[in-house]
Amino acid sequence: MIRKFSLASIIFMAAIVSNCQKDVSYKVYALKYEEAVNYSALDWVVGANPKDSILNCNMFWFLKGNNGRNVLVDCGYIKTTRTGTKKYIRPDSVLQRINIDPSDITDVIITHPHSDHIGGIVLFPKAIFWMQEDDYNYFVGKAWQQDGQRRAFEKDDVRNLVEINLQDRLKLIKGDNLEIIPGIKVFTGSKHTFENQYVLVNPDSESNKILIADDAIWFYYNINHMLPANLSIDPKSYVDAMKRMKTLVSNPDFIIPGHDDLLFSKFPQVADWVVQIGN
Repeated sequence: MIRKFSLASIIFMAAIVSNCQKDVSYKVYALKYEEAVNYSALDWVVGANPKDSILNCNMFWFLKGNNGRNVLVDCGYIKTTRTGTKKYIRPDSVLQRINIDPSDITDVIITHPHSDHIGGIVLFPKAIFWMQEDDYNYFVGKAWQQDGQRRAFEKDDVRNLVEINLQDRLKLIKGDNLEIIPGIKVFTGSKHTFENQYVLVNPDSESNKILIADDAIWFYYNINHMLPANLSIDPKSYVDAMKRMKTLVSNPDFIIPGHDDLLFSKFPQVADWVVQIGN
């Protein structure tokens, strides 16, 4: 028997689906996995005052969805040989401080393939990974040619990412201003790497819209002075992206840089080296 649906019924069902999607929301956490080091701002920011300083740490982000999704934005690294004398905690161990097991992670959004953001991908065996297609292609291909730009890239990360692709756990995104997961949009254009992306969480919220700039803004210093990072393919695009970010959120406090330790005193602590951003 074939059921017939009226136009009104179809519109009603579409409205229900739409409302369910809009009701998706995430709690956002920043997690530090390596302690901060004090640097001259000029070491990291083009055009900075040499008398100014910044606190540089390594971090990643956890998004707890009311839809059952447990999403990471980047995942740190696991090569302890690069930490030197700095205090380091493996990213999966930091997550366990808020009672999240690596197997609980459903998705990982890779903003860009620098080793301090992608080295931990092997820690999350059940996750689907999301990456810009153009960034992926450059990372596994042209970056390793004679004229390639591969600063902060690691060959082991290439191998691990290709293996995840072979396991059918890599989703390649192509484009800007795209909702890749309900309640999560990605944007491109900053040119920190070939096509890095930054992440807007809860885009339909009036008060809890949070933009994880990641390395599209390294420090509050960058956006406060509108100066690019010293690792950028196109410094002008980097600055233009920061200007755009200011238009995407209503609360400028919810534009979150990728390496600034000030973040961990700006927002309430929920565990050691973990803060919650927004509601």
